[in-house]
Amino acid sequence: MRRRLADVSGPARLAAAGEGLGQDELALAARNHALPLEALRYDVTPPGLHYVLTHYDIPAVPDDDSWRLTVGGRVRRALSLSPARLRARPAVVVRTTMECAGNGRALLSPRPVSQPWLVEAVGTADWTGVPLRLLLDEAGVASDAVDVVFTGADHGVERGVEQDYRRALPVGVAMGDDPEVLVAYAMNGAPLPPQHGSPLRLVVPGWYGMAQVKWLRDVEVVDSPFTGFQQSVAYRLRQTPEEAGEPVTLIAPRALLIPPGFPDFMSRTRVVEAGSVPLAGRAWSGRAPLASVEVSTDGGVTWDAAGLEPDRGRRWAWRGWTFAWSATPGAHVLSARAHDGAGNTQPLEQPWNRGGFANNVVQRVPVLCLGPADAR
Repeated sequence: MRRRLADVSGPARLAAAGEGLGQDELALAARNHALPLEALRYDVTPPGLHYVLTHYDIPAVPDDDSWRLTVGGRVRRALSLSPARLRARPAVVVRTTMECAGNGRALLSPRPVSQPWLVEAVGTADWTGVPLRLLLDEAGVASDAVDVVFTGADHGVERGVEQDYRRALPVGVAMGDDPEVLVAYAMNGAPLPPQHGSPLRLVVPGWYGMAQVKWLRDVEVVDSPFTGFQQSVAYRLRQTPEEAGEPVTLIAPRALLIPPGFPDFMSRTRVVEAGSVPLAGRAWSGRAPLASVEVSTDGGVTWDAAGLEPDRGRRWAWRGWTFAWSATPGAHVLSARAHDGAGNTQPLEQPWNRGGFANNVVQRVPVLCLGPADAR
């Protein structure tokens, strides 16, 4: 019998009512990983703690001497650049908070069956590289250019479609300087680790992670909108399979709490002592600069302003926040909520979409506060 890719690659689906995580979702969760929330204490996330999502396999890159980044399509002069030639150019370092577009998917009901993120698919790194706009200027972009398409070396099949991972940016974003899109070759001052796209990757500050093409090998300028799978089928906000939906682009505002006290192994419920408990966390938005952060210690019934650190000129990186909590004995639910300067804020109930994208519902952290008379 003749086999087809569709025999091993099924369509997108929603979990049935009461359906637990399947082996396929657990396998995805095992090979990808999230940020441990206690690692929010770091201004810059160590590479091994930064979230990772790999669509297919991590490509084998024996060395970067033979790697070439090509820039072509609607340009006057095609380029072919080695990582060494890119490293020889003046470097730019951008501190960027990167978040997976599917962060929070596992909290939705019905649950889209895919990578089952809770709220921890995020990290912040110092990315070193060459501004993409300088490479495009050198190549000479044609006046009729519409999109710039980026191709990675990771190859696989998704919903029956065999493909290299490919995404595009509008030419205005690709050639802009706010944000400064990078062809990056270093993370936190060291060469890119394999799981983070060695030897080259794209970094698009303010955009969800699907735009940050890893193992970058080709940049193509095109004169019509790119309609590849990851652009026009995946990463769309839609309610039904039939509608075209809206593209996923800029990161919605989010605040996360560093869980206080110590955790139960299974439930992750936190345990603290009664009295003054300092709370802290991080907040960010790709849509506009942060304006404020609020904290609730009663499950979202009431909210109080938190102290917000200045951005120190790092528009695209998360910012720390702090709050002093007077904890009383009993069960509590802690939450934080970010607001940005464009009026965007986190919802208390998450609007649903079929892909489980751009979720930013407020985090809920159960806490048990023990008093002097409570048993330990």
